[in-house]
Amino acid sequence: MSANSTSSLLLARKIAVAAVLAAALAGPAVAQSTSSQMKGLELSNDQPIQIESDKLDIKDAESLAMFTGNVKVVQGTTTLQAGSMVVYYKKGGGSIQGGNADIDRIEVNNKVFLQSGTQQATADSGSFNMTEQTLVLKGKEVVLSEGKNVFTGCQLNVQMNTGEAQLQACGGRVKIQLDPKSQQN
Repeated sequence: MSANSTSSLLLARKIAVAAVLAAALAGPAVAQSTSSQMKGLELSNDQPIQIESDKLDIKDAESLAMFTGNVKVVQGTTTLQAGSMVVYYKKGGGSIQGGNADIDRIEVNNKVFLQSGTQQATADSGSFNMTEQTLVLKGKEVVLSEGKNVFTGCQLNVQMNTGEAQLQACGGRVKIQLDPKSQQN
């Protein structure tokens, strides 16, 4: 395997782990109130990660990698899809070519879709700040669902290291539809 292939593989794994972790944290909010604790999905290092897009541009001078067109990140039962995904790296924290760059943040846009098991979230855009351990999903309508339980707002904020989540209404109202049968064993 060439050095470029190895560094590309390491880069893809770091991006996918960060994106999948953020995706996994977004899903459990559907079973919670509009401001609550969330449990993150535990990721396995032995599960393969797959990233697909129509195009990948790596810009070392700007410390970023841009995936455009039908972006799809999959690990196990967790999937992230978007029209585009930009990964920003910390300057001086390694290099993309060397496969050891520290991810600062990831931004996804254009019809963001997250699915983890039976849980789903949709939004217009999302931002994963790896330094601050925050996930923000935004849109005209951010929808979280698990089965018949549906939460709707315009912005979901998740503190990834504590699991605390908040769904905002942005001038409107947060809407919740709960199916009482979903709580039965």
